[in-house]
Amino acid sequence: MNVSRRGFLATSWVAGSGLAISSFGWKTAYAKPTTDFKLKYAKETTTICPYCGVGCSIIVAAKDGKVINTEGDPDSPINRGSLCSKGGSLFQLANNEQRITKVMYRKPYGTKWENKSWDWALKKIAERIKETRDASFTEKNDKGQVVNRTTAMASVGSAAMDNEECWLYQKMLRSLGLVYIEHQARI
Repeated sequence: MNVSRRGFLATSWVAGSGLAISSFGWKTAYAKPTTDFKLKYAKETTTICPYCGVGCSIIVAAKDGKVINTEGDPDSPINRGSLCSKGGSLFQLANNEQRITKVMYRKPYGTKWENKSWDWALKKIAERIKETRDASFTEKNDKGQVVNRTTAMASVGSAAMDNEECWLYQKMLRSLGLVYIEHQARI
């Protein structure tokens, strides 16, 4: 068999090109997909990441009332689709079997947790706030100036609140006379 240098190169080029093209998966391009796209028929909604004050935009996909996907919004001028590690884990915030979804209460010096209703918990919280505020409220300071405050309570805002919720929360706390108000994003 006599193969010239030119014939060898031509054959090698054809074989190499065939191998390269076959790696693109030409066979599967015409094959029927084995699974449906997971976001098919899902409703997509944009929201803001709850973890800090940057305001990264997130696309939340929900199907049948359940969150099935979260991802950064590429149309957002703030984050351009990227998310930090906290924002990237938002899916787990909505879908977590270990997440507590009911009120758990343990009596002082108790050893067991009890399930309580939300009505019971909200009433108990309101009672304790009023009790503490009434016992520690200061109308005037030592100089006789009106201060209307209590220093017996403090608040650290939640990282799961957006800016508007933080504003409302701090307004409520100021109306109670709290002085020590902080937020997780600043700590």
